[in-house]
Amino acid sequence: MIKTIDINTWPRKDHFNFFRQFEEPFFGVCININCTRAYETCKQNGYSFFLYYLYASLKAANSTEPFRYRIAGDKILHYESVNASPTINRPDGTFGFGYMDYKESFSEFMNMAEIEIEKVRNSPGLVPAITGENVIHYSSIPWINFTSLSHARSFSFKDCIPKISFGKMTENNGIKSMPVSVHVHHGLMDGYHVGQFIDRFQELMNEDDL
Repeated sequence: MIKTIDINTWPRKDHFNFFRQFEEPFFGVCININCTRAYETCKQNGYSFFLYYLYASLKAANSTEPFRYRIAGDKILHYESVNASPTINRPDGTFGFGYMDYKESFSEFMNMAEIEIEKVRNSPGLVPAITGENVIHYSSIPWINFTSLSHARSFSFKDCIPKISFGKMTENNGIKSMPVSVHVHHGLMDGYHVGQFIDRFQELMNEDDL
C-alpha cells in the first residue's frame, strides 16, 4: 500500500522544499555497530552473518518511517514497507544487484535471500533489478574497515533512495564491531531520524535472535 503525504500540512514542508533544490541533497554518516552478540548468534545457529545484519538493518529501516518515504515529482510517497536491493559479490571479483523482499521473520527472509544470492552469483553482468522505488540500496565491503564512504552518483538522475553500506568486522578486547555508512536524502529526513534508525539497528543486533 502507498499513501501520499500532504506536503502542505507536513511539518517538514520547508525542509523538503529547501533541500530538494540541491544538486547533492544526500547527507551521510559512518558509525560502528557492535555485532558481538549477532555474530555469536549466527555461529550458534549456522546463519549467514551477511544475511543476518542485512535483515536487521532492513527491519530497522522499516520501523523508521522516513526510510519509507520516496519522492515522485512534486509528491512524497509513503510506502507500507521497503525491500532490500544489495550488491552480491561473485567469486571472480565482480558483483551483481540482487532483490530481496522484506519479511516479518528472519527465517523466511533468509530462505528467500539464499535463493536470490545463488541466482545472482550464477548470472553474468550487473543485472539491475527492476524493483521500483521502495527499496534500500545496500552494499557490503567486507575487506575494508572504513571510516568514511562516498557513492558514485549520476546527478542528472533524481535519486532519493537510502544507501546503506557495511564494512569489515574487527575485534578489539573481545568486542566485535563493524563500520556502517548511511546516506539519505535530506529533504526526507534529518540526523534525528538517522539516529533513530541506528539505535533500532543496534537494538536488533543485540538481541538473542531475530
